Amino acid sequence: MRTRLAGALVSVLALTLAATGCGGSPEAADATGKPGRTGGTSTTTTADRVEPLPDTPAPKLPVTVASADGGTVTVRQTRRIVPLSGSLSEIVFTLGLGDRVVARDITATFEQAAKLPVVTRNHDVSAESVLSLRPDLVLAEETSGPQEAMDQIRAAGVPVLVVAAARGLDDVGPRIRAVAGALGVPAAGTELTRRSEQRIAAVRGTVPDHTERPRVAFLYLRGSASVYLIGGKGSGATSLLEAAGAVDAGAESGLTKDFTAITTEALAAAAPDAILVMAKGLESVGGTDGLVKIPGVAQTPAGMNRRIVSVEDGVLLNYGPRTDQVLTTVVAQLYRDGAE
Repeated sequence: MRTRLAGALVSVLALTLAATGCGGSPEAADATGKPGRTGGTSTTTTADRVEPLPDTPAPKLPVTVASADGGTVTVRQTRRIVPLSGSLSEIVFTLGLGDRVVARDITATFEQAAKLPVVTRNHDVSAESVLSLRPDLVLAEETSGPQEAMDQIRAAGVPVLVVAAARGLDDVGPRIRAVAGALGVPAAGTELTRRSEQRIAAVRGTVPDHTERPRVAFLYLRGSASVYLIGGKGSGATSLLEAAGAVDAGAESGLTKDFTAITTEALAAAAPDAILVMAKGLESVGGTDGLVKIPGVAQTPAGMNRRIVSVEDGVLLNYGPRTDQVLTTVVAQLYRDGAE
């Protein structure tokens, strides 16, 4: 996931590449925990279930659709679907075709998918595990890999649709429609897009009026791997923060890489009023108490006021059918004290 949030934890190597500016934003990989109060800051969670459309559509196949990797894919059956990310699983289930999904990525943490076998961890796709389930269709992200595994799946004759990465709110509809088209249910894709966009618009209407927009820095934290990153342009958080009436402090301060290693200087330049984190990342550094011990954090307005916005890893940057819930969570935490 360049932004998926969101989607999704990648390997330490991928995180290191992100820290040096080589590659896209890291994925949350283990988002199974339900955070509660952490370091004195309450965490609002999104619903742990997806809400399927009321009428299960009947797929009309075969179809030939464009794939984000530049080719076309012909889909003849969708009885056994393997999505390679939590975000793509969420779309399939919300379209009403979850009973056809036979496996999941570790980032598919919502309740309806919880009992499915885990066959991939986003950047660690097991071709053997995927093929053992005899899929009719594999749905992949642009970052799904390794490439050898993807090539092996294709070589076995399994259609693989690559869906363009989610980078912001404008990608909600295109991603839903891309998946729906491949599943032979384009009308359901249109309906779900309309529902999702209407709900997002409704949440945006609840953002309090304020003369100065709060500055929010998106931090990616994995304490066990000593990974501490601040999001910049392209991290995927900008669109979400702007919809919440805030400014992406990292991007606005001039950070041009997707993610940059946290330094006192970078935090001082960003000067965030609040900090956005993934829940498991916050937990990994010891909650808010541990977060403010990271050099430079305590000196920011956010650190001094312990103003932390925490959202579950598996859904934060997915930009899909539950993005309205994510936005609701961010707005509720950001303005909980009516300070802005």
